[in-house]
Amino acid sequence: MKKQRLVVIGNGMAGIRTVEELLLAAPDQHDITVFGAEPYGNYNRVMLSSVLCGEKTLEEIVTHDRQWYADRGIRLHAGPDKAVVRIERGLRKVLARDGTAAEYDRLLIATGSKPVVPDIPGADLSGVITFRDIFDVNTMLAYSKKHKKAVVLGGGLLGLEAANGLAVQGMQVTVIHNNDVLLNRQMDRQAGDMLQTALERRGLQFKMAAQVSELAGDDTGHIQAVRFTDGSELECDLFVLAIGVQPNIALARQAGLYCERGIVVNDTLQTYDPCIYAVGECIQHRGDTFGLVAPLFEQAKVCANHLSRHGMAGYVNLPTATRLKVTGINLFSVGDIQGDGQQCETIRFSDPSSGIYKKLVIQDNKLRGAVLYEDTIDGSWYQELLEQEADISGIREQLIFGKGLMATL
Repeated sequence: MKKQRLVVIGNGMAGIRTVEELLLAAPDQHDITVFGAEPYGNYNRVMLSSVLCGEKTLEEIVTHDRQWYADRGIRLHAGPDKAVVRIERGLRKVLARDGTAAEYDRLLIATGSKPVVPDIPGADLSGVITFRDIFDVNTMLAYSKKHKKAVVLGGGLLGLEAANGLAVQGMQVTVIHNNDVLLNRQMDRQAGDMLQTALERRGLQFKMAAQVSELAGDDTGHIQAVRFTDGSELECDLFVLAIGVQPNIALARQAGLYCERGIVVNDTLQTYDPCIYAVGECIQHRGDTFGLVAPLFEQAKVCANHLSRHGMAGYVNLPTATRLKVTGINLFSVGDIQGDGQQCETIRFSDPSSGIYKKLVIQDNKLRGAVLYEDTIDGSWYQELLEQEADISGIREQLIFGKGLMATL
């Protein structure tokens, strides 16, 4: 039987995980071509902060080197010139920047996301960068050897990981956050304050509930200061933007695929064109977009199921847990951690002497959210209870103390 031609646009974690799943499900069914805009095989983007900290090397986070593709008969076109710039849906063909073309029977779009760049005067100065890929990490490492003062815009996961890495490399780092609580989407005030205190002990400084008015440059067009709406100013040699990402849908829009915030897909990860599928941070599924790895891998499994013509699986978006990748700081968050809804109950446990804090949100005898700081061993268990919508009425009084204690009762 003639093999189906599968073209994958995007050589990142979501696209290549889908290829892996497809090779397991139907190893001889497809003739696969992969296009990637970076000059590498696939690497673990989640571990970029570990490279910045010096805990890992680039080689150690590469999960699929070029030989992996060759061994499986996959054609890999990787590098800036191989970035796909056009999808010709009528001809079922994609075109790369250098003219490389590939025809497809099925197309998988996994173009990921791009950093949000705010409309701030001076954002185009040199020394203003995002934290998204290996190039950005190498830029930060180079700056840390020659410069001292770094400012990171964004007190979310990515911003804190960038700030910690730059501090480990010897820079004086200030984090700017527009809220007065760090990780305010994942943490309540008490956990956020504990996290801020722990990071301050490591030498990080914070300017909270702050709004940047402009970035000021020197005579060469390089950033030298950050100015705020309250009139204050910070010296700055390196300014890192880490306020979030948005689906990278420009190519899909060019092709005339239906997009809202992301490329709209159904439960099989199929777009409005039945020949084209999409996975990862570029998609929108039932109104949701994605920025963490766990849902991407689940999407990959479902998409491969349909590309291999098994056609049984449907993607369901479950609550995704948050963990901060800063060595020595343990935190876990999942679900609705604010508990603002009607009939929500909150259970808290705090032990300041050991730096432990726990918060559970319960509604209708079901766990709706959990925040754990320092003692995170029960995070996976709480996540299971939440996903299964388990009735916790029989264990409610002991729930805050974790699964281990429950087993002894």
